[in-house]
Amino acid sequence: MKKLFSLAICLFVAGTVCAQTYYYAPRRVHRRPVERRSDGFYQPRVGIEGGLNIANTVDSYDQGYSTASILGFHAGLTATVPVIYPFSFEPEVLFSQQGYKAYTTDGTLVQRDNYIDIPLLANFQLVRGFNFLIGPQINIPVTSTTTYDNGFTVSRESYYTDSSNKSYIAGAVGFSIALNSNVDLHARYLIDLASNTYDNNSPIPDYRNQVWQFGLGIKF
Repeated sequence: MKKLFSLAICLFVAGTVCAQTYYYAPRRVHRRPVERRSDGFYQPRVGIEGGLNIANTVDSYDQGYSTASILGFHAGLTATVPVIYPFSFEPEVLFSQQGYKAYTTDGTLVQRDNYIDIPLLANFQLVRGFNFLIGPQINIPVTSTTTYDNGFTVSRESYYTDSSNKSYIAGAVGFSIALNSNVDLHARYLIDLASNTYDNNSPIPDYRNQVWQFGLGIKF
């Protein structure tokens, strides 16, 4: 009996030691593989976009008039070039209608300017499907039409003789919302970074364009 009892104790102690050795053995560390983004963020895209412009002016040195908005449109090409998540570069080339309506003591002036706009935007994806856009914009003047109505006669000038009547650099800020992987809605605010000069003998007052843009983009 003593031999059996001693053998049982030895087996128990040996089993306990083996169990502790197994339990406290170093564990293998399994590193998860780096997951690549599956939302297509790093895929360059090109597309078209267009929509509504609501244009007006700000901060004129001529206090003899008040202004109102006019409607126009914008349309052109756009691209998205991924840099590093969540930042992309988004250049565009757009035809854009801008201007304003002014009510003066002598009559009503309507200024309509057509530009080729080149926004150079930084695109930040805040969450999937929602992007914040900000950056400079180059404005290249194409044509201008000034219509003046004094209540008796209407005069119209279709171009300026002095190109200094135009602003060339603007700032843009806005956002876009993806409806699906190819279609998005966007809204932006644009403002000239320098005032236009004017001829003292002209009815055209000093002004800066400001434009609200609402549009639809399709990317391929």
